[in-house]
Amino acid sequence: MVTTPRGDAPADDVLVDGLLTAVAEQLDQPLPAGLEQVLRRVHRHRFLPDRIWQRDVSGGYEPVDRATEPDRWTAAAYSDEPLVTRFTDGLPSSSASMPSMVARMLLLAGFGGSSPGPAAPGARVLEWGAGTGYNAALLCALVGDRRVTTVELDPVIAAEAQENLKATGYTPTVVVGDAADCRPPGGPHDVVLATFSVDHIPPTWLTQVPSGGRIVTPWSSAWCTYGTLALTSHQHGRAEGRFHSFASFMQMARPGTDRCGPAPGPAARGADARQAVRSSTTLSPWAVAGGDLDTEFHIGLTVPGTAFAWDTGGEHAPTRLHVADTADSWATVDHDGLTSAAFTVTQAGPRRLWDEIATAHRHWEQLGRPGIDRYGLTVTGPTTTVWVDTPATAVTAF
Repeated sequence: MVTTPRGDAPADDVLVDGLLTAVAEQLDQPLPAGLEQVLRRVHRHRFLPDRIWQRDVSGGYEPVDRATEPDRWTAAAYSDEPLVTRFTDGLPSSSASMPSMVARMLLLAGFGGSSPGPAAPGARVLEWGAGTGYNAALLCALVGDRRVTTVELDPVIAAEAQENLKATGYTPTVVVGDAADCRPPGGPHDVVLATFSVDHIPPTWLTQVPSGGRIVTPWSSAWCTYGTLALTSHQHGRAEGRFHSFASFMQMARPGTDRCGPAPGPAARGADARQAVRSSTTLSPWAVAGGDLDTEFHIGLTVPGTAFAWDTGGEHAPTRLHVADTADSWATVDHDGLTSAAFTVTQAGPRRLWDEIATAHRHWEQLGRPGIDRYGLTVTGPTTTVWVDTPATAVTAF
């Protein structure tokens, strides 16, 4: 679905004003003048295809066509919400991020401030994930076209982004490549921004950034896709920074893989149920997988490679939590539908996943139930350490 160049008049000032007001409300602060200026200059609707998808009330997606619903399409373009621009195999595979999320990441990178830093005028910027090209256009407006490189894995999406950029007068360097190991031209880059979430910092990213440079990326784990990490690069391949409590982005794609998929469950694969061990627990499954993002963030970090899925169909129990990893370990936690404070646990495989989860939850409570903003991360060569409050309080390493 190619977005054709358009000769539209500039976006309606009322729509732009409304969007900027919504962004400032989400940020809970006035937009810095420099950032507000580029958000006014770069019109979001010029980077959207004629069919987009919005979330509906049931949690699915509803198409909005420019040809048949122009007013609704334009209103969506200038709403502070994510818009899906492509589906692959029935799943969202490309989207236009919420403008407030874009603004938050630019602020974390140092754009819009008055003090010198890695994102000062003249900075070189590397973006992983071109998407529609909108964010690359904002970067061009901030630092100049020749100082921006954007890398996209999907050659079709890269071509569409380049077309959108050209149609709106921006000419950054657009590269087709894999963010996990691509070394694009134009480096070193003072700022590296990712438009998808990662569960580790690829080693090649650190080679792209000089000492004092900045890496900003959404974060994810198999358990929880949430949070944004802002790192400052130091000498000898070391980087350190903190997590911030916003963002839920699509995960980084690799060639030949889906961008997003359902959580694994023991019903589909895993260790033989005949080898399972039964026990009980007083830890409610809702305490670790019920939507408390601070808890789920900690579980995702400290019980690696483990995902969950809820089953309320009643085939096995009134409510069942499925837990599984990628190495044939699984667990289920059943609730009998009554008010019982005890839950039935079944575990199988090399790992006792529910025991690991219970230990991680207990540690989180001992730490004072920290929110995501108290967590930080240090990368030193091949080792990544996650800590709470200070690097002296490490909670996990990988």
